[in-house]
Amino acid sequence: MATSRRPPRAASRVSPRKSKSATRPGRAGKPRSAAKVAPKASFRVAAEGKSRPAPKLPRSAALIALEKLALGALTDMKGVNIRVLDVRGLTDVADTMIVCSGTSDRHVRSLAELVIERAKAAGRRPMGTEGKQEAEWVLVDLQDVLVHVMLPRVREFYALEQLWEVPAAARRASPSDKRPQSP
Repeated sequence: MATSRRPPRAASRVSPRKSKSATRPGRAGKPRSAAKVAPKASFRVAAEGKSRPAPKLPRSAALIALEKLALGALTDMKGVNIRVLDVRGLTDVADTMIVCSGTSDRHVRSLAELVIERAKAAGRRPMGTEGKQEAEWVLVDLQDVLVHVMLPRVREFYALEQLWEVPAAARRASPSDKRPQSP
């Protein structure tokens, strides 16, 4: 009587995975090209090879309303030293940054929570918040407006106003003017 035994199924065992680029013809070991990514339009390159900020477009009514909403919440809760920074043309992350100080960690947390509450009531759900647990620096991301609520010592240490504020000379200079070279 002949019994048929099957041979072991070695061919169907899973072999160690190869990367997709190694299995594609002509792609083995070649990294993806960065040339396919289009450069961001926030900076234009001048003839000398130096970059300068793109010209600012007028602020939209929705942006102004969102700024007023955040500023109203901060002033209602007695936020200290509120500064509004227009960062259009400097970054693509946001159009406006609002920097505010609170007198204590509870005050900082309450300021941020009121901004979030008012934004939700207006139908603008925040993209995210950071730092609510520690409440030394709370960031509320309202898409076009970033609200930074900080303790005074943290605000002094990081100096966001100095980082993002455009110097007065650059504000007065038109985009066609040449900027003076630093010594």
